[in-house]
Amino acid sequence: MSNDKVHSQKFDLSIIVIFHEMQREACRTLFSLSKEFQEHAENLSYEVIAIDNGSKKPLGEQFVKQFGEHFRYEYFDTQSVSPATAVNHGVRLAEGEFVAIIVDGARMASSGLVSKTLASAKWLSEPAVFSLSWHLGPEVQNVSMLSGYNQSVEDELLESVNWREDGRKLFDISVLAQASSRGFLGGVPGEFSWICVRKAMFTSLGGFNEAFTSRGGGLVNQDFRNRLMTTPGIEPLLVLGEGVFHQFHGGVATNVPMKQHPRDEFRAEYERICGKPHERSSTPEPLYFGTMPSNALKFVARSS
Repeated sequence: MSNDKVHSQKFDLSIIVIFHEMQREACRTLFSLSKEFQEHAENLSYEVIAIDNGSKKPLGEQFVKQFGEHFRYEYFDTQSVSPATAVNHGVRLAEGEFVAIIVDGARMASSGLVSKTLASAKWLSEPAVFSLSWHLGPEVQNVSMLSGYNQSVEDELLESVNWREDGRKLFDISVLAQASSRGFLGGVPGEFSWICVRKAMFTSLGGFNEAFTSRGGGLVNQDFRNRLMTTPGIEPLLVLGEGVFHQFHGGVATNVPMKQHPRDEFRAEYERICGKPHERSSTPEPLYFGTMPSNALKFVARSS
């Protein structure tokens, strides 16, 4: 079911997005990465590779291609509940000098994320360009779901703002995700929901560690973050005023009550693979690039 068409065009940036049983969410996520939605995108050289990670109800090439000719679809036939191998597969397919990773395809991009990521990545010798992450809804979804927040409520919430015409409206209906709770000036978060590096750097690090086989990948994202941030010469950069926004989809960590969060399972797997308990590695001080729309100003400092 893979798309075997030979692609001769090379891109500056390849965006790899991993999906599993989320056609509802994919429709918004892929639109948010389209040139119709992204600002200053007309002349940007980028592709979007949608990896369908073993879904029983595949997205399909026709569905993905409706968002633009620069979209590619790949069905990754697997029984794994982890996205790690699918991420590495997507990077191998990538034709861009830089690769950006969205591990969870439920995360919509803000409207200036692609142009600012690419502009800043080209400016640095060994970039690690990242953004913060938000949850749609009045509280982080592990909490808001206890008060009835669900997909139907979220659909109404998104319809209540003109986000397709003004992507900054997403800030008005979201809260910072736990890993990004320090805000725009809080340094490097503990995990990356959007990370862009040179493809050569990703490959040299060995990509995502495929030994992480827990649901949703466990702490595979945090492991990659630590290895990347301790690489000599790496230059972390936070894109100001932009980010990714998590839709409610029944995620194994994001959409369960805190009492049911699989953190102990994830930490045990991390220690078994890495030989030590998980903790955030120290990082270089990040650079900052971008602008701050008024909608995002409340997220400059640590959230309450």
